Amino acid sequence: MTAATSPRLLVALDTIDRNAAVRQAQAVRRSVAGVKLGLEFFTANGPAGVREVVAEGQPVFLDLKFHDIPNTVAGAVRAATALGSFMLNVHAGGGAAMLRAAVDAAAETAAKTAIGRPLVIGVTILTSLGDGDLTELGLRDATGDQVLRLADLAQRCGLDGVVCSPHEITALRRHCGPDFTLVVPGIRPAWATAGDQKRFMTPGEAAQRGADYLVIGRPITGADDPAAAAERIAGEIADAVG
Repeated sequence: MTAATSPRLLVALDTIDRNAAVRQAQAVRRSVAGVKLGLEFFTANGPAGVREVVAEGQPVFLDLKFHDIPNTVAGAVRAATALGSFMLNVHAGGGAAMLRAAVDAAAETAAKTAIGRPLVIGVTILTSLGDGDLTELGLRDATGDQVLRLADLAQRCGLDGVVCSPHEITALRRHCGPDFTLVVPGIRPAWATAGDQKRFMTPGEAAQRGADYLVIGRPITGADDPAAAAERIAGEIADAVG
C-alpha cells in the first residue's frame, strides 16, 4: 500500500450480544469497510451468530486466532471459510506446518463451496504485550524483532499478511513488500482512551505509515453515536494521507 492510499477501517464488535452486534454493524455500514468478530462474540453465539452478521452484508473479519496442531487448525479454517468471512487469522507462532495447513484449507474450501477465499492473516505479537511480557515468556528478542521473524515465516508459508501493532508497520512494509497485507489493531484516536493497548497509535499516524486495515473498537462502539465516531475517524485518515 502506498502512503497516499487510505487504509480500510474495520470496526471491532467486541460484544456477546448478537442483537447489539447487528445494530452496530448496521449503524456504521456507510463509514467502514467491514466489521471484526472475535472470541467473545463467537463463544457466546457460535457459527449462527457469525452468519447473522455476515447476512447484514458487511464483510466480516473472523478474529479467532487459531493455534493448534495442523490438522485441527485446518479443520477450523475450513469451518470458518464456509461461514463467509472475508478474513480470518491464525497465530504465526503455530509453526510452518500449521500455517501451510491453514492456507491450503482456506483455498480448498473456497473452491469446493464456490465462495471467495478469505485472506489468511498471521497474528504476530498481541498489541497488549510489550518487551517485558516477552521476557517473562522466555523470548529474548525485542518485540519488533520477534514480529519480523514471525511475519517472515508467515509470508514464506503463503499467508496473505499479518496482524501487527502500528509501531511495526514501517519495518514490515520494508521487509515484506507492498503487497503483504498489514492488519493493524492498537489504534486509538487522540480523543479516546488507550484502554488495554500498550502499543497504540492514532489512525492518521498508522495510515501514513502504510497500514492496509485499521481495526478500531471501543472508540466507535462505545461512542454515543457510533456512526458519527466512525465518520470522524475516517475523516482523520483521509486528512492524514491527503
